[in-house]
Amino acid sequence: CLENTDPRTRGRGIQLLSQVLLQCYPLLQEKEVLHLVLFYESRLQDHHLVIPAVLQGLRALSMCEALAPGLAVSVLKAIFQEVHVQSLLQLDRYTVYSIITNFMSSREEELKGLGADFTFGFIQVMDGEKDPRNLLVAFQIVRDLIGKNYALGPFVEELFEVTSCYFPIDFIPPPNDPHGIQREDLILSLRAVLASTPQFAEFLLPLLIEKMDSDLQSAKLDSLQTLTACCAIYGQKELQEFLPSLWSSLRREVFQTASEKVEAECLAALHALSACLSRSVLSSDADDLLDSFLSSVLQDCRHHLCEPDMKLVWPSAKLLQAAAGASLRTCHCVTRSVVPLLLEQHSKHPQSSQRRTILEMLLGFLELHQKWGHVEEEESALAALRAPVCSVVFSAMTDPSVQLQLVGIRVLTVLGSLQGFLSPSDLELTVDHLLRLILHEEDSQSSEAAMEAAGSLAPIHPQSFSGRMVPRLAEELQSGRKREQEGGWAARRPRQRCLQALAAVSTHTSIVRETVPALLQHLRQLHKGSEAGSVQDVVSVCQSLQRVALQCQQDAESCWYYHQTVVPCLLAMAVQAAMQESTHPPLGKALLEEEALAAMASVISAACTHLSPELAAQSVSHVVPLFLDGEVSFLPQNSFPCSFQPFEDGERLEAQRRLVALLMAFVCSLPRTVAIPQEERLLRELLALSCSSNCPFTATTAAKCFAGLVNKHVEGQQLDEILQLAVSRMEPALTEGPRRVQALTLLLWVRPALRARGRASGRDSPCPLCCALQVTKALVLRYHPLSSHLTDKLLGLLADAELGPAAADGFAVLMADAPDVLHKGCHADVRIMFRQRFFTDNVPKLVQGFHGAGPDVKANYLKGLSHVLNHLPKPVLVSELPTLLSLLLEALSCTDRVVQLSTLSCLQPLLLEAPQIMSMHIDTLVTKVLGLTSSPTMAVRIAALRCAHALTNLPLTVLLPYKPRVIRALAKPLDDKKRLVRKEAVAARGEW
Repeated sequence: CLENTDPRTRGRGIQLLSQVLLQCYPLLQEKEVLHLVLFYESRLQDHHLVIPAVLQGLRALSMCEALAPGLAVSVLKAIFQEVHVQSLLQLDRYTVYSIITNFMSSREEELKGLGADFTFGFIQVMDGEKDPRNLLVAFQIVRDLIGKNYALGPFVEELFEVTSCYFPIDFIPPPNDPHGIQREDLILSLRAVLASTPQFAEFLLPLLIEKMDSDLQSAKLDSLQTLTACCAIYGQKELQEFLPSLWSSLRREVFQTASEKVEAECLAALHALSACLSRSVLSSDADDLLDSFLSSVLQDCRHHLCEPDMKLVWPSAKLLQAAAGASLRTCHCVTRSVVPLLLEQHSKHPQSSQRRTILEMLLGFLELHQKWGHVEEEESALAALRAPVCSVVFSAMTDPSVQLQLVGIRVLTVLGSLQGFLSPSDLELTVDHLLRLILHEEDSQSSEAAMEAAGSLAPIHPQSFSGRMVPRLAEELQSGRKREQEGGWAARRPRQRCLQALAAVSTHTSIVRETVPALLQHLRQLHKGSEAGSVQDVVSVCQSLQRVALQCQQDAESCWYYHQTVVPCLLAMAVQAAMQESTHPPLGKALLEEEALAAMASVISAACTHLSPELAAQSVSHVVPLFLDGEVSFLPQNSFPCSFQPFEDGERLEAQRRLVALLMAFVCSLPRTVAIPQEERLLRELLALSCSSNCPFTATTAAKCFAGLVNKHVEGQQLDEILQLAVSRMEPALTEGPRRVQALTLLLWVRPALRARGRASGRDSPCPLCCALQVTKALVLRYHPLSSHLTDKLLGLLADAELGPAAADGFAVLMADAPDVLHKGCHADVRIMFRQRFFTDNVPKLVQGFHGAGPDVKANYLKGLSHVLNHLPKPVLVSELPTLLSLLLEALSCTDRVVQLSTLSCLQPLLLEAPQIMSMHIDTLVTKVLGLTSSPTMAVRIAALRCAHALTNLPLTVLLPYKPRVIRALAKPLDDKKRLVRKEAVAARGEW
């Protein structure tokens, strides 16, 4: 074939040889490679039909390690001389680029020996390339030519021209493009070329200025982003000639554009230009381009700052801030000129709206100083302006305008963060102003902003806040109750704000040691004597304590101080309240109410989650004996009227049993590595309490505590025994008797706790309703084998007339994130994708059960299914949609509002994410969704209207036949008595 006179036959022969070489090139020896290279080079002069096969062979040889010195140069010279690359097909051109790339990777020094001839040869190869696949490779070769210092010689402009002709990229990928090349890929690749060397500057900058003036937004954006990239490698020499034109274009775009994107890129480019001029210095006798450039910027923008009501004030301020933010030097230069002007304008413009604008501009410049950190006082442009700046800010804090106050607070926060800026007297005034706004300002916005500012400044100036603000807040807190009794709710507001402020400023260890005792003292006062505080008072204090706990979590010292101070104190007060309730039942205490106990539990949980294992083990050694043995010696003020026995029987001990909620918060928030003392005994007591207590709150918290411990328990015989005990307790209770609901709750909670941990799925046994739910949840989360059997038990309960609805709601418990115990924040063992696994294992059983159930319990299966689907990740749900959609539509006909609401919540995102599948059921969807817009339940009406809105995402041809009907039907909810319903109706009807 190789000697045949027919070029097609010769081509087939060379093609076969090339294919063989592509398979075996690593095995070739040097002499063989030499012989083949000479053969292939000679074939480059053959007929054009042979060339593609020749190039494939040369590509194989370019990857040989046995290539003799000089052959790479020889091959490339032959290609440059003999092949007109741009006349070849795309694949063949790609082969040429691949050969060049291979040689540049393996024979760099040889190619550099060619000097500028190699660059010129590549320019000829690339000139006229149009295919995006090839361009990406060609751009990479140009980057390597420049980045690896190949000689460009006299061909710099030619190399620029052969690449810049593609700027700006206007490529639009064809639909269903198998290569996946996006316009952004080409833009970034070309930008990397253009911004790779300062040698392109004299050619590139005029091009960028030209494209900035283009009417195409994409061209403007590309030009600005390329300019920003170039400034990273340019110096003053490259920019000097073009600075006036660049500034003129940038200023015009910011002043005139209606596009936020263009404005943002202009500001970024100005920032980059200023940074470039700041870091590059010419010879000492040369003009300083930075000063002259900033003078132009100031000259063109500064006078607009004197007109706070005019439209160019903000564009000018943004330009100045972009330039000032480039370096410390630009920051000082612009600040020296602008800040005195703003202070002067503040005195000339008395209106609050104008002063707000001026103060917001001042804030922007001050934030730039915050960025550069501490500067010696004599160097700081702000040092001489301290007094007038503080005066302006303090006047804003006392202005009647809330909006001006808010800006003043933000400015004050920045000033306080500038090291050494505020004098001691300024700091005192700062604290006083913040305190006044916190306690006495009518508008809650200003009060909340002042608290946030205090929280930001407290760790910077801890002495000022601990010595001046905290004592006054504590004093106000103590005197607040007297005023409350006289003034009612109006007098209660300052006390609420005191609590919030004490928590807000607790951002430093020294302050925490002041605020925590104040908060606990207030809680003790609420708890004391016959004038015990209301539940809401207790909750408010606990909310503040919880916020402090969250702020302490990242500091080990603060965290341990908080834990050993707060947890024993809360336990002592709760135990004391429970004992007083036991001995004197008429004295009902707020601390024992469910809401108060839940709030205290949140505090204890937050105090435990970030403890080190060593400190947690030290603490748990006291708390568990307290509940199991009544060991109160570690509690403060531990002289109690009777013994503490929360797990003993007796009606007088019910108050003590409620405190299991605090035990749950403590032991279930500890790290998994912490050993629980007497854990087996504790689990048995919790199990007994969850199944026997007459109080739903006590039974549920005991079940949750049991579930949390089971979820973290190490695998082994002890865990298996306690689970078998739980099953044996729950199963009879679920079958019959007065405690069926309690048994179900325990079943639900323990099952997910284990499932999240993940053993292989297996069979096991069930339990009772409150208890059963908790156990099931614990097992589901850890993939415990028993979880499968407990789930089957729960599925069986759906057919129960009495427990069916509660069991169906239990699926929401299993799938939802638990807010208190079984979540990762409490170190629970939650396995990845447990929801998907639960779905795969149990939804087919739900569907089968639905089809075989009687009409009176079908709704239970639909409710359970809707709960599962509602918590499933949407991509998983979309993939299963075709098999489940008919059931979801049937669920819309269910009269249970929970089923309706859950199903609508499930359908709404599916309408957005799977419009093609949903379109097949458009008639049913429209009918049922419109029917539910008249539901007696507001939440269902809102969800139905949202679905009606989401329906508009379906293809237009599907929707048009229903348009008049839907618009008529959605007219009625426009007159709904509930504002939220009317709002959704307006949005949905407008879209239709």
